Formats: sequence, structure tokens, C-alpha cells
Amino acid sequence: MSKKIYFCGSISGGRQDVDLYARIISQLKAYGPVLTEHVGNKDVLTLEKSHSEKEIHDRDIAWLEECDAVVAEVTQPSHGVGYEVGRAVAMKKPVLLLFRPDSGKRVSGMMKGAEDGSNVMYKEYVEPQIPEILKEFLG
Repeated sequence: MSKKIYFCGSISGGRQDVDLYARIISQLKAYGPVLTEHVGNKDVLTLEKSHSEKEIHDRDIAWLEECDAVVAEVTQPSHGVGYEVGRAVAMKKPVLLLFRPDSGKRVSGMMKGAEDGSNVMYKEYVEPQIPEILKEFLG
């Protein structure tokens, strides 16, 4: 069964992981359409300039409401990703939180502590593990 997937990754908070986001999004497409495919686009900041902050917020909330699952790469700290994850949890959407411990960064206790054994899954990973993690979460 195809699922509509909302992918979260840092945009304004830093684009260091954009290539990784694109690779994850590519793998997510095997499970269904990725509503936020633009997050993996290197030119997203330029593309988003044609929209007001209100338009971006309202569009993204509509996509959150429409999606069947949320996958968030949370290694690069981002206010937007935290907001999206919080809204998704409040909407009772299945949420997968991905964090790379080898990044040298620390994950927020709010993210790590959100894992509840049913709706929210938190996974520390290295990139070769992504296919199996996505299969476990979406398959």
C-alpha cells in the first residue's frame, strides 16, 4: 500500500546534510509519494523565496495533515523540524526520527524522549542502515 510521506530536514537551520536528505527521499519514494521532496533540493532556499512565511507554514501544515507518515532527519538542529515533529505527534501521525551519533552533535532530549514504543520511533543510524530502518517503519 502506497503511503504519503512527509520528510523533515533542516532548511533554514543549515543545509550541510542536503545530499543525505536527497538520498533518503529517493529511498522513501519506494513507499509512496514524498510530499516534501523539495527538502532534498540544493536550491530550496531560492525556490522558497517565492512564498511568504505564512504560505510556507500553511502549505506544510496541510501536507502534514494529508500525510500517512513522517520521517525526520534530526541530526542538524532545526526549529522548523522540531515544530513539524511536534505538530505531527499532536496529529497522532506515525513519526520516525533519524539521528547520526557519529556527527559529533547531540540530539535534543525532546526528540529522543518522544519515542513512545508505538507512534514515535527514534533511531540512531549510519547511512547504510537506512533501507532496513525504512522497511521496519513503513513496510
